[in-house]
Amino acid sequence: MDDLEKYANEPPEGAALLKDQILDKKVLDMEDREVEVVYDIKMFLRNGKLYVSEVDTSRTGLLRRMGLKWLTNILYQPSDKLNEQTIPWTYVQPLPSNLSTFRGSIKLNVLKEKMSEIPPVDLADILEELDNEQRVKIFNELEPEHASDTLEEIDPNVQRALIASLKKEKVIQLINQMTPAQAADILAVLPMAEAQTLLESLNPEMARKVTSIMQKHEETVLNYATSKFIKVSPDITAEQALADFPKTAKDKDVIMYLYVCDPDGKLLGVVDLREVLKADDKALLKDIMTTMVISLSPTSTLKEASDLFERYEFRAIPVVDDNDKIFGVLPYRDVMKLTHQFVE
Repeated sequence: MDDLEKYANEPPEGAALLKDQILDKKVLDMEDREVEVVYDIKMFLRNGKLYVSEVDTSRTGLLRRMGLKWLTNILYQPSDKLNEQTIPWTYVQPLPSNLSTFRGSIKLNVLKEKMSEIPPVDLADILEELDNEQRVKIFNELEPEHASDTLEEIDPNVQRALIASLKKEKVIQLINQMTPAQAADILAVLPMAEAQTLLESLNPEMARKVTSIMQKHEETVLNYATSKFIKVSPDITAEQALADFPKTAKDKDVIMYLYVCDPDGKLLGVVDLREVLKADDKALLKDIMTTMVISLSPTSTLKEASDLFERYEFRAIPVVDDNDKIFGVLPYRDVMKLTHQFVE
């Protein structure tokens, strides 16, 4: 053991001590916001030298550090995303040259992927792995529409904790971005008293629809239909429809179909946006629309809607009365993908 003393000296200039200077350090983005903690590193051997390739910020990395690697095989599947939470070393800023005095945090030299570019379903997975404080900080940075879509994808137990941590005004803003069915899906995970408080803050018609869905009453498609769809004249050209699309599609729930109506709101036909893109610029919508429209009535049941979606694979179905006046449009996801499916 005495022989080991001759190896005890200051590290060479520029050398990094993993335990003291890298492991367990916070990872910050360029704006100095904490994003992860380094639990482990990945290295590879080349020409007799070890190189750092990535820093590992996953829970599996932490378990390895604790000598519990065997536990990861029980808790996580090999394909589990938690096993892939690594940051390439090229994204890490060079450490200070005087490492003996370094007591700071590892810092990224590029921002993490912009939150607005992450699909809601993927962002929900990320938020579910954070503690509630971190989750709320990130969630509050999202644009309302993106936050609303992400909230729908989050596990109900996490939804409950997240909503409880948000300001009431923020939650109401998010719910107002949703269709009645989506709002009911979110409020259904809350304690009744909290859900009732939020319902009282919505406009009466929205609150009525949401309440009806939550209580499984009046299980007709009209409660699930949205009025936020694109209504167009039969006499405009494909070119004009595309030119107007950014404006007409704003804040709409259904944008993949254009519903061609007369001035009184009678549904004349439907045009798939893809058909508009392929049409001649001067073609009139009335000449390229589908007039044999599959539709639902205001009294149609969710079971009937489900059957039509499965049969025709539409992304939305219009709701019209006996005179073909359009009342709204039923999105596919509000019947087929939400947790409160009353279709049996």
